[in-house]
Amino acid sequence: MTIEHTLTSEEALAGLDVDQLKQLVGLVEYDEKNDPFPVTGWDAVVWVVGNAAQAAHFFQSAYGMDLVAYSGPETGNRDHAAYVLRSGGVRFVLKGAVAPDSALVAHHSAHGDGIVDIALEVPDVDRCISHAREQGAVVLEEPHDVTDEHGTVRTAAIATYGDTRHTLVDRSRYDGPYLPGYVARTSTYRKRDGAPKRIFQALDHVVGNVELGRMDEWVDFYHRVMGFTNMAEFIGDDIATDYSALMSKVVASGNHRVKFPLNEPAMGKKKSQIDEYLEFYAGPGAQHLALATNDILRAVDVLRAEGIEFLATPDSYYTDPELRARIGEVRVPIEELQARGILVDRDEDGYLLQIFTKPVGDRPTVFFELIERHGSLGFGKGNFKALFEAIEREQERRGNF
Repeated sequence: MTIEHTLTSEEALAGLDVDQLKQLVGLVEYDEKNDPFPVTGWDAVVWVVGNAAQAAHFFQSAYGMDLVAYSGPETGNRDHAAYVLRSGGVRFVLKGAVAPDSALVAHHSAHGDGIVDIALEVPDVDRCISHAREQGAVVLEEPHDVTDEHGTVRTAAIATYGDTRHTLVDRSRYDGPYLPGYVARTSTYRKRDGAPKRIFQALDHVVGNVELGRMDEWVDFYHRVMGFTNMAEFIGDDIATDYSALMSKVVASGNHRVKFPLNEPAMGKKKSQIDEYLEFYAGPGAQHLALATNDILRAVDVLRAEGIEFLATPDSYYTDPELRARIGEVRVPIEELQARGILVDRDEDGYLLQIFTKPVGDRPTVFFELIERHGSLGFGKGNFKALFEAIEREQERRGNF
């Protein structure tokens, strides 16, 4: 059986199927037999935050996620509190230090709220770690089992850019709420009447920002260590404005379930968004997460009603005759997209709709993208200039441009 027909545990729990995922995140046919590092899909995005209890409430009330598990002092974890939230096939784990000497204190002091671990579900942890070690990866945790009354999970971890890691997880023998050490937990929070069951269904991609001159090094890392393939490349005028520029390459797992665009700054007249991120995150890290939805208009309306702010798109974007000619017909009138500031792009495979939030924390670092795919396997190349100009306007307001 090929891996593209294997759902992750979260996708199965969410009732998603392969056809839905093909539309949501652009899955492609793939045979895992010759893959030295087969990846089933995303397992969890692990955050370090200043206040995990408040962050958990925020992601429930604003982003419509559901609390499903918890670890903390009440469960014997004296180091930190951790809240596990789900939306469709997406799992966030929010960790905040409890003990003053927790390693999370130093991490948060350096980086602010951000992503420490992009965990991946794999069918064979030992096989992946063996290949990663042969290719020179730094193994942070050797393969080991953790067990409780719900079964056994096998995990290991490797280092990637900055302080970011990939924990590899095989949970095929486990039916607990997350991992041993966590207990099932729900919330007394109740969604508003008429709120959708979930705002987003899947994780499309996670973008990493790295230092000048190191993008190709990390692209090579994902090729050698994890068997990922090149999916796209954006350089020069593709990804520049009059004032700032960056370079980007996209690597993906064999079935395109897991996609990592990797950005580095390029020379420009002023400070680029990547430079700003690297300064305020104090090094490389995950810049934004693209959340796949099957109704981006409803998602934007719901999020905006909960106070989420999006980057503004000028009306001239929607009246540009070249844009109108390029995108052709999409599922809703352009005026509906304009009213919400949603961007649209088309390639040879179809089109996509996308929009970007402002940073979710105090530092101008991590933010979200909402994406609705209709055949397109791209990343909105035709929107880069409009997007970056919107980001530059925000940088200027912050005094960082």
